[in-house]
Amino acid sequence: MILRVHKCFKRVRFLPTTSNSSAFFHTSFQSCSSALSSPLGSSQRLEDPTRLSDLDIIISTVPVGSTDDQVLLSLSHDQACNSIQLTHVLVHQLFHRFKNDWKSALGVFRWAESRPGYKLPPDAYDVIIDVLGKMRQMDQTMHLLERMHQDRLVTLNTVGKVMRRFAGAGKWEDAVRIFDGLGRFGLDKNTESMNLLLDTLCKENKVEVTRDIFLELKSHISPNAHTFNIFIHGWCKVNRVDEAHWTIQEMKGHGCRPCAISYSTIILFYCHKYNFGKVYELFDEMEAQGCPPNVVTFTTVMCYLAKSEEFEEAMQLYERMKSAGCKPDTLFYNSLIHTLGRAGRVREAIHVFEVEMPENEVPHNTSTYNTMIAMFCNNAQEEEALKILRKMESSGLCKPDVQTYYPLLKMCFKTGKTDNCLNELVNDMVNGHHLSLDLSTYTLLIHGLCRAGKCEWAYSLFKEMIAQEMKPRYKTCRLLWDEVKLKNMSAAADSIADFMKKL
Repeated sequence: MILRVHKCFKRVRFLPTTSNSSAFFHTSFQSCSSALSSPLGSSQRLEDPTRLSDLDIIISTVPVGSTDDQVLLSLSHDQACNSIQLTHVLVHQLFHRFKNDWKSALGVFRWAESRPGYKLPPDAYDVIIDVLGKMRQMDQTMHLLERMHQDRLVTLNTVGKVMRRFAGAGKWEDAVRIFDGLGRFGLDKNTESMNLLLDTLCKENKVEVTRDIFLELKSHISPNAHTFNIFIHGWCKVNRVDEAHWTIQEMKGHGCRPCAISYSTIILFYCHKYNFGKVYELFDEMEAQGCPPNVVTFTTVMCYLAKSEEFEEAMQLYERMKSAGCKPDTLFYNSLIHTLGRAGRVREAIHVFEVEMPENEVPHNTSTYNTMIAMFCNNAQEEEALKILRKMESSGLCKPDVQTYYPLLKMCFKTGKTDNCLNELVNDMVNGHHLSLDLSTYTLLIHGLCRAGKCEWAYSLFKEMIAQEMKPRYKTCRLLWDEVKLKNMSAAADSIADFMKKL
């Protein structure tokens, strides 16, 4: 399998060159003489095995670990890339591929923006703003925001993303300043924009600051039910549930009626404390107030009953839900399947997946398949897990994500299948489905490969993380450092040691 992949691709983003080592290649694709015969991801194969997709061609031209200037230069000078007709769908696929690699994402954005005859859609700018903000590139974020302002592309959604990213970076004062400057972007300070600011600050645990800002704003901006629900969530998040209860009374005083969301937030707080007695008291209060628990409320409680291993009580909750006439949705069924799996009731979980959901016309989503895969992996049913993966790929309804593969990768290390099986899974993730590895996946792979004696491959992953400005944890660095020293990889050991000094 490995030799066949090498013959098909001159450029592969991630591929171990031997059973004990790995490399990340970034040169140009060559034609494949035949389609890959991997059992995984077969539904993603192209009808014409000699033609690569436009997405693959562009991704293959982006140099790993380069600056956005270098990415722009590489794409601009590539004849194959410049012959591709860009579409909005293709551009968004590229941004999704590089969502954890802001330099590549920004380079691709600048290249797409420079293409003659193509105009980026306004929401593409919002996507890049969010990628830059997520990676704490605040100067770049503000520079792009100013450009968007000049081109009159700034919307409330744009401003919301910027405020959230500033608050997430611990710069909540800057988030408030951006709100104060809404008029400069031609936007109004109204209930919607106020709620956006309040929600941003509450999510960063600045509830008291948020309360003070609200008291200033409410004299000229009217609150609505959502305003108070934001505070209920904020108070619960900082463990001040009495304030949350008081907020329900306050919203009634402002003529706003509490809804299922208002109560469900407080129910979530008590679920965190595993205080199910309080949960059922609130259920009764909700029914008395004429806003009975909805499917979201039941899903929340189901999840926490499973976490506390109260499996029989979880099944009783399901019966209560059906008696109340509340119809399950996909998220509830996902939680139910997870609960049954945790309880060891695999056959019942399969029945829900294969029979009950289709009968009730409730669609599967990525999380449904992920839950089934995790359940089979946890029960050492490797083949069943892979069957679900193939079924997911062929469904046409949803696509795998990084979480789909996480239990499968863990299973490879648990069973000692760290050669072809692991190689095919990672190849399928990165080359078949164009998924960006996240910190958790990198960590899992590095730890597993070190324990399997494949530290060359693990070290190449470590370098890839650094190139993407992801910070490996100290424990990961130390484990890898110990392994490369045992293999007399002195240059690698020195490089890891230098990095650990900066942590």
